[in-house]
Amino acid sequence: MKVLIACEYSGIVRDAFTKAGHDATSCDLLPTETKGQHYQGNIFNIIDEPWDMMIGHPPCKYLSYAAAGHWNEPGREQKRIEALQFFCNLYNSNIPKIALENPISYAQTWRPYDQLIKPWQFGNEDQKNVALWLKNLPPLIHTFYTMPKVYAIKKDGRKMYRTEYLGGKKSKERAKFYTGIAEAMAVQWGTL
Repeated sequence: MKVLIACEYSGIVRDAFTKAGHDATSCDLLPTETKGQHYQGNIFNIIDEPWDMMIGHPPCKYLSYAAAGHWNEPGREQKRIEALQFFCNLYNSNIPKIALENPISYAQTWRPYDQLIKPWQFGNEDQKNVALWLKNLPPLIHTFYTMPKVYAIKKDGRKMYRTEYLGGKKSKERAKFYTGIAEAMAVQWGTL
């Protein structure tokens, strides 16, 4: 199967599909962090090639509800509209099977997500919500449950997990996808 991994520089999902025997290519404006097939540039330069499946990680900076406190700052509304249009353009491309992932976000105003998963349901120790918008793909089946790792405890007693602990200053590290979910995608969707 020929698989496009959109908006991925880490190579995590691409490598999972490659390991499962697929012809997988990642694409991002940034260079890839690991060896493998990677197109550095605009996703829409290659999206019309004959892909069988696309896994997309559209940037969530202007879509995520985590940034809702900044939504009324000058220029943010226009950037949010553009980010949603990018999200929709990925989903509405001519690729037969598509999964887009994002946190719970403004993308829900366009269409509700199809599945909500957590990394700890796939062997990764994070608590983050991962919403999936699916096109001609079934929901993922949880593979391996583990306990989320607590990185710190706030003064009010609330636990801080990886994503919150890393904060906005380490957004590139926070944006890296989870190996357990990537492997589940490659195994479960790669056989369809």
